[in-house]
Amino acid sequence: MLRPATSRGTACARALPPGAVPADVRRHLLDRARRGEAVSGYVYDPAVAASAARALRAALPSWASLFFAVKANGSPAVLAALAAAGGVDGFEVASAAEARSAAQVLTAAGRPQRLLAAGPAKSPALLAALLDTGTEVVHAESPLELARLSALATERGTTVRVGLRVNPRSVAVTGTLAMGGRATPFGIPEPDVPAAVGLARSLPGLDLAGFHLHAVCGNRDAAAHAAYVGWCLDWAARTAAATGVDLRWLDVGGGLGVSYDGQDPLDLDLLGDALAGLRPPAGVEVAFEPGRWLAAGCGWYAAEVVDVKSAYGSTFVLLRGGISAFALPGTEEFPFPLAVLPVDSWPTGLPRPEAREVPVTVAGELCTPEDVLARDVVVGRVRAGDLVVFPGAGAYGWEFALPSFLGHPVATRDVLVPDHPAPHPRTPDPVLEDVR
Repeated sequence: MLRPATSRGTACARALPPGAVPADVRRHLLDRARRGEAVSGYVYDPAVAASAARALRAALPSWASLFFAVKANGSPAVLAALAAAGGVDGFEVASAAEARSAAQVLTAAGRPQRLLAAGPAKSPALLAALLDTGTEVVHAESPLELARLSALATERGTTVRVGLRVNPRSVAVTGTLAMGGRATPFGIPEPDVPAAVGLARSLPGLDLAGFHLHAVCGNRDAAAHAAYVGWCLDWAARTAAATGVDLRWLDVGGGLGVSYDGQDPLDLDLLGDALAGLRPPAGVEVAFEPGRWLAAGCGWYAAEVVDVKSAYGSTFVLLRGGISAFALPGTEEFPFPLAVLPVDSWPTGLPRPEAREVPVTVAGELCTPEDVLARDVVVGRVRAGDLVVFPGAGAYGWEFALPSFLGHPVATRDVLVPDHPAPHPRTPDPVLEDVR
């Protein structure tokens, strides 16, 4: 179940001003509302993701490769922007659908088919699909998965390049989520690595190239993250030497955090400077595979206010949408940032409830009290018919939602397409492409 969206401590957050929403996004959303269209969906600006990829690429050392975790945002337009010149080297995938979509984007861009795969429960059908799409490295997470890969490779008369995903005993870096350093379904526990290496080396059809270490999500401490990467390099070199692995591959995961709540963002310059002082073993490719950090800023989720009502001293702003379209805020421990866009049109003769300068709970249209996107957010004014807009919705937005519950119309997904190249981050007078 989702955790209710809560505020930190007892202080109430304040809604962002309408100007915090970029002008072209505001125009598009207000145009939809003025045309009488139901508003519950996303607006993506792929140029923002492309700019983030170029910035991270510039900060990474020359020995690093950059991949994008498709689970964060699977929009073909966003993937295509990330795959453009100066962007990512390829994509990390966790399903057959992601693999096919990513492969199509790379083919259309004329880029090499560089796909990496991870995930704790890869079925035989998924493993076969990964091989069908030419996945370059499959990160195996259990002895059974190694055996299944070997059987598929033998049946096909091919060799599969494998990296062992490892769950370390302990992890010094922290974040919003932890996948390593404790009991989780992810990877092979560190004490079991020697046995897993022995099994992988004994099975036909497998080329054990190295390791995958992805421990946390949402870390904004640049120095700590660089230190973690240094630990990964040292651990992989020591373990490979001790177990006889011909080390050529190391995936250090993603985990770069985004500041949704106004706290200090990741210091990209500090991260780059700290990574520049590290040296991987000769002949080893080191892959970074962020998702959220590259895509969060390229999306906005917007929903029409259907009603404003009070109950026992609390004020509720009820949206057309909610966690059926945007579930991420319900997983965070702080109020997700939001802005209110006033919409002037309103049907004649109907009352128009509103709230002014009070803390509100922003909830959706589902029949569950868990359908809450924000609590204790002070808004200057919000009325039925206005739009509530959440920035930072480009990662784990639509892909993380619950669209089937109650069967309401699914969220729209629109893409800003510039008429001509223009400096990032905003493009004036964009054309809009509907990718629903």
